Amino acid sequence: MRRLEGRDKSRARGFTLMEILVVLAIIGIVSAGVLLSLNLTGRDPQLKTAGRRLLALMHYCRDQAELQTRNYGIVFEPHTYQFVVYSVRGNLWRAVTEDEALRKRTLPAGLSFQVIVDARRIVLHSHKHPAALIPQVMIYSDGELSSFKITLVRKRTGRAITIEQNQDGKIIEKALARHGA
Repeated sequence: MRRLEGRDKSRARGFTLMEILVVLAIIGIVSAGVLLSLNLTGRDPQLKTAGRRLLALMHYCRDQAELQTRNYGIVFEPHTYQFVVYSVRGNLWRAVTEDEALRKRTLPAGLSFQVIVDARRIVLHSHKHPAALIPQVMIYSDGELSSFKITLVRKRTGRAITIEQNQDGKIIEKALARHGA
């Protein structure tokens, strides 16, 4: 009887290997959940999607400018953008209404624009009147573009995607990175 009592006491003093492994697994699962919820893994699907959409629309608009021999532009506000076309008849820029793909778009919550044109940062503000639709980025009828650098930024994490024209005249997207890096 004495021997059994001794064994029971030794088991009661520590944790089994199985118990320790279960605790470690729980800690690992909770840590992974926290990392994913905070986007510390470097992934930001909304930012990536918004950047790719803008890039694709810019390519599409450039093609339309060449096909229609019309000057287009992009008007950026802090959280929205829209494509405009130059009306020779009215001698003004107007929102594109005949092409649904080039409609006004709003960025997902938490994202904003920073725009640099001709090496100067542009202060973005909301346009209340259609007459104020003057594009910051120009897409000319011959396919040329004004010099620009458009950065989509998630303020909370500092993650950003930049779209700009390279030396060959192609519109490119720079990979997801920390803004200012």
